[in-house]
Amino acid sequence: MADASARSDALGRGHRRFTKWRRDGTWDRVHDELRRRVRIRAGRDPEPSAAVIDAQSIKTSEGGEARAFDAGKRTTGRKRHVIVGTTGLLLVVAVTSASVQDRAGGRAVLARLAVGFRTISLVWADGGYANSVDSKLLSWARDALDIVVEIAKGADDVKGFKVLPRRWVVERSFGRLVRNRRPARDYERLSATSEAMIKVAVIRLMLVRLAGQPSRWSHESHRKTARVKTVEDLIAA
Repeated sequence: MADASARSDALGRGHRRFTKWRRDGTWDRVHDELRRRVRIRAGRDPEPSAAVIDAQSIKTSEGGEARAFDAGKRTTGRKRHVIVGTTGLLLVVAVTSASVQDRAGGRAVLARLAVGFRTISLVWADGGYANSVDSKLLSWARDALDIVVEIAKGADDVKGFKVLPRRWVVERSFGRLVRNRRPARDYERLSATSEAMIKVAVIRLMLVRLAGQPSRWSHESHRKTARVKTVEDLIAA
């Protein structure tokens, strides 16, 4: 009982510190400073001049705010609207209910981008952000934010799946994100906590890069092997 109580107290202290840092902007400052250092290490300017925007629907646990059904992806949960630099590092993120359309979520993250990154004048996006029926986001970004949103398109004569120019950068970022245990699914009750958890996952990735260490992920095959070994040990005992 004493050990369980000690673990509970430690978890409580950790959660309080995490929440404090979320509210006072500590996670944001750490994330932004590490991104600058990673860019400098890679021989790039500290601040980016172009970016890529996209959204990802993710399942949530039961309950919590901003939780709804994405009819397109047939997913109940939340949607992560992100903008990354051309190196794939996170610039801004906004978490909404999954029912929010990409264009509406795009306005939110583009507005945050304009405030935090005055060096960016070009953002690539996919066709979900503008089409022949509705291209208001493009004109709004140009007139209100002085940012050109360019739709990345594939060749018309190519059938089936094709990696689009520039778009693969943000898709790779999503892939790296969900390989972390906590962001693999949205477990948070608050969307602000979800945003902070995403930044913590990216902080981990950047620290690994700066330390010159390879990224190690807990793959399902490794987890399955560990579970089988544990069962065998219990049987043997």
